[in-house]
Amino acid sequence: MRRGLLGGTFDPPHIAHLVAGEVAYRDLELDVLTFIPAGHPWQKAGGSMTSPQDRWEMTRLAVEGVSYFEADDREVRRSGWTYTFETLTEYPEDEQLFLILGSDAAKGITTWHRWEEVLDRADLAVAPRPGTSREDIERAVPRPFTWLDMPTLDVSGTMLRKRASSGLSIRFMVRENVWQYINRQGLYG
Repeated sequence: MRRGLLGGTFDPPHIAHLVAGEVAYRDLELDVLTFIPAGHPWQKAGGSMTSPQDRWEMTRLAVEGVSYFEADDREVRRSGWTYTFETLTEYPEDEQLFLILGSDAAKGITTWHRWEEVLDRADLAVAPRPGTSREDIERAVPRPFTWLDMPTLDVSGTMLRKRASSGLSIRFMVRENVWQYINRQGLYG
């Protein structure tokens, strides 16, 4: 099985995540693309985030109805800091794993906990993000990677949270069911 793993805080999951997942699924000829909301990511220590349960529910809703997308709550259920290395070890050895990262995250992968083992276990695929080029990744990542052929979408969770908290619409930047959940739960308001 060829499995793509797209992790993140998903606060909220938005169109750039979904487009990266779709392109990775097609370009890498995956069997499934798994979205994994981070439980308590060490990189975000000290920052504020929406509850893991709300981020899980939004992720579940974001992938709903796409047969080759799935949401996995293993990191949300885990106590303490969550590390990609630990998550990768939970998948069967006979699965070929592909770690899909935005170029902004990929640029810093050598700072990750046990990053060499992460890249030993999973092939890296990088989605373009504003402000980080393919050449930046070639300089920063000492391993081969796949550059995903997709438009650079200037959408981020930070931007969406700021818009929503200012009373501006984020509709169509997230899936309709996610937008409805955000409004129903009063998130970001």
